[in-house]
Amino acid sequence: MARNLLYAQSGGVTAVINASACGVIETARRHPEFFGTVFAAEEGILGVLRESLLNLSAESPAEIAALRHTPGGAFGSCRADLGDPVSQRADYDRAVAVLRAHDIGTFVYNGGGGSMLTAAKLARFARSQGLDLTVMGVPKTIDNDLPHTDTSPGFGSAAKYIVTSVREAALDLASMAGSSTKVFITEVMGRHAGWLAAVAGLAFESDDSPLLLLLPEVPFDQASFVAALQQTVARHGYAVVVVAEGLLCADLSFCAQAQISEIFGHEQLGGMAPQLAMLSRSLGFKTHWAVSDYFQRSARHIASRVDVEQAYACGAAAVRYAMDGATDVMVGIERTSDEPYLWTLKPVPLEAVADVELPVPAEYIRPDGFGITAAARRYLWPLIQGEDIPPFRHGVPVFAALARHRVPPRLPAWTA
Repeated sequence: MARNLLYAQSGGVTAVINASACGVIETARRHPEFFGTVFAAEEGILGVLRESLLNLSAESPAEIAALRHTPGGAFGSCRADLGDPVSQRADYDRAVAVLRAHDIGTFVYNGGGGSMLTAAKLARFARSQGLDLTVMGVPKTIDNDLPHTDTSPGFGSAAKYIVTSVREAALDLASMAGSSTKVFITEVMGRHAGWLAAVAGLAFESDDSPLLLLLPEVPFDQASFVAALQQTVARHGYAVVVVAEGLLCADLSFCAQAQISEIFGHEQLGGMAPQLAMLSRSLGFKTHWAVSDYFQRSARHIASRVDVEQAYACGAAAVRYAMDGATDVMVGIERTSDEPYLWTLKPVPLEAVADVELPVPAEYIRPDGFGITAAARRYLWPLIQGEDIPPFRHGVPVFAALARHRVPPRLPAWTA
């Protein structure tokens, strides 16, 4: 008898996470002999604990298809973990109780390294309790820091937005540099891995450009930066600086930290752009700064077609792997050729990617630390290729509008 499938989204959302959801849902709905009802948990693992479920089988095919071009997290995401299975045993018991109550045979978790850790822990505990549960991971992170996959869905689109924005802003800056602004600084996301800052190197096709990159992989040295900034302005008349929010100082502490977040105890980063702007102004340069923030991860209008296709394919593959009897794996992307860019999919053990971060390798960083190498360009270029423009109506994009059929709870309310 077909058992049900539960899908959930976790971590910071992307412009294409819903494309993965679309892949999961459409593929599962095509196989009623294997899957009964397709559910989604609202706000990731928190929705499982709260028994806050949506019946996706009741949604119209047209709205499910529209998820492919809809940014954000259609079912709500979260930054939460199940924690230690001993001290947090009640949460694990609750999660398994909810899965049993709704006859969930397959759980698909769409997220990054922390989400894969949650999926792995839930799989182990469910099995220890005699629950026959298939657990699949679908990769997602704009940070591109998941190992054992060529890239992480979400990165390519965020990267395309950053490259495009930096290239456009550079033309604006060049127009005014003669009598006005000399330096423009933009801050992008990236806690421990500087992929989003590194990809800005594609905004110019030559190393002889006005661009300076500051990556977490290269501890910040103020004297070297000042010298590079002065030389760049002297040579080009202006400078564009792209800095990762997770830039480290010489003592390996974060150079800018807003506050300690209550989620996982992580630092809430931010503030490098205004700090660098103050430094630039002290050198006599009129300076402007900006923070990409949510724009870089939600910009579906400029999504990479490659990224959209990979996101959908990863979601669909998770369902196919489950049908083939696999479990406790994440769908990974494997590059088979740089030019033309060719790729395939492969299963990766959850344990191999659970809470593991992949930084920008040293061979991708220019010797002076302020740019990227030819090897980095070969790796990055294919990931931002192609456009996948959403439909527009009255000049604005049209996104999915789900009916959100709520599933009546079968258990007492959960107390956190």
